[in-house]
Amino acid sequence: MNPELDLVVERVIRAPRAVVWSAWTEPARFARWWVPAPAVCRVERLEVRPGGGLVTRMSEDGVDFVPHLDAMFVVAEELERIVFTNTVDSAWRPANPAPVAMTAEMTMADHADGTAYRIVVRHGDPASRKLHAELGFADGWGSVTAQLAGVAEGEVAG
Repeated sequence: MNPELDLVVERVIRAPRAVVWSAWTEPARFARWWVPAPAVCRVERLEVRPGGGLVTRMSEDGVDFVPHLDAMFVVAEELERIVFTNTVDSAWRPANPAPVAMTAEMTMADHADGTAYRIVVRHGDPASRKLHAELGFADGWGSVTAQLAGVAEGEVAG
């Protein structure tokens, strides 16, 4: 990790890696946590494999959906790691995403209490990292990570 270019969220999720993985790879589960509540997510494409698309839309009212993310998966190592970037869209076209270009790497490891979850969001320059931080990275990515934990832990408890 490069602290001048990267932002990180880490959390222990009290659920097995297989449950966390399915929350990342099954559209219905993914939609439950991917955008900060109370906004609602619609998953248009979730092809967790190298070259697969990641396309989501979001809605503040549950009726009108606007584009949220159009990205491409770079790495998908089952139960271990997922990497995606919004610098290439789901049609494999170079993109200039607003507000910031990024590559995100999610890793999972066994932990005594469940799964050690970590997501590193990489930026191309310090200004992009700074902008992402100022736009609320910690709150946004922190809240969706908490929502992911809620989905995964709820499935274990249920």
